Amino acid sequence: MSVTIRDVAKAAEVSTATVSNVLNKTGKVGRETRRLVLAAVKRLGYIRDVHARHLASRDRRTLGIIVSDIENPFFPEVIKSFETRARQLGYDAILSDTNYDPRRTREAAERMMEHRVRGVAIMTSEISLSLVHELARREIAVTFLDLAPVRGYTSNLRIDYLSGIEQIVKYLYENGHRRIAFVAGRPGLKSNLVRLQAYEKSMRFLGLEPGPVLPGNLRFEGGLAAGAAIARLSPRPTAVMAVNDLTAVGVIKGLLNAGCRVPQDISVTGFDKTRLAEYSNPSITTVDIHRETLGQLAADALHELSSTASPQGKEYQIGSELVIGDSSGPAPR
Repeated sequence: MSVTIRDVAKAAEVSTATVSNVLNKTGKVGRETRRLVLAAVKRLGYIRDVHARHLASRDRRTLGIIVSDIENPFFPEVIKSFETRARQLGYDAILSDTNYDPRRTREAAERMMEHRVRGVAIMTSEISLSLVHELARREIAVTFLDLAPVRGYTSNLRIDYLSGIEQIVKYLYENGHRRIAFVAGRPGLKSNLVRLQAYEKSMRFLGLEPGPVLPGNLRFEGGLAAGAAIARLSPRPTAVMAVNDLTAVGVIKGLLNAGCRVPQDISVTGFDKTRLAEYSNPSITTVDIHRETLGQLAADALHELSSTASPQGKEYQIGSELVIGDSSGPAPR
């Protein structure tokens, strides 16, 4: 059962009107009383329902989506397909952007609870499992990316990162590359760790020692710094795998600034197949993980979970496919 304003009032030994005044910052409430109310709110885990006066919970027709970085070209198409599918299913959609900040992620989840969404698609790794479980406890359907095992009210969208990375490494190997560097994403993000581990596993499978791993931040600036650093390495890698397309664009720029030719001197690959990969000059060799399908599946999974009397989550598999661009080619002699 959800915690109500009456529960908070009882715990703080005040009236429900006083609790309402504290939460809405209306009326005059003494400092000590305010402290007691806020302490009770935190202790009980109370989340305000901004629609409670107007909607019964079973009438909610809103889905939410939480993403890490709206400026990352990976997310706009996911969001677009999610919203389109949600509307086809009869839902409105609301969006929150966390900017890779765990505090903002918690605030985003609380916002979803306040709006009493039917379900929320979590497209970010910087969220605690306890917060996912809290959403499910409130009977809010959840879909996430490779974050946790499925359970009641929670489904998992599993992207085949390993296959995608294996395809890149095999392609580079067949083009004569043996020294292949990797530009990583943000430390601590599960999706970054999975891609890095897949790179190392794929290299060793072909009898190659993993090359240098350079830090990045999933953004252009991180790739730019990594590209400049790679150009100074000796011996220099003949190919660079970037954790995503935006990083790959930065790597290419950093290499070009240092006088390296792409791909004649060094090949560069990305991941995610954003439109940026196609429009970049040179176009980027990357891996398509079918972002449009990802957004649609997220909405479908939430609808299925929230429309059944016994919501048990499912595992959804999303494939990956190598797409050859102009940023890669044979290893230099």
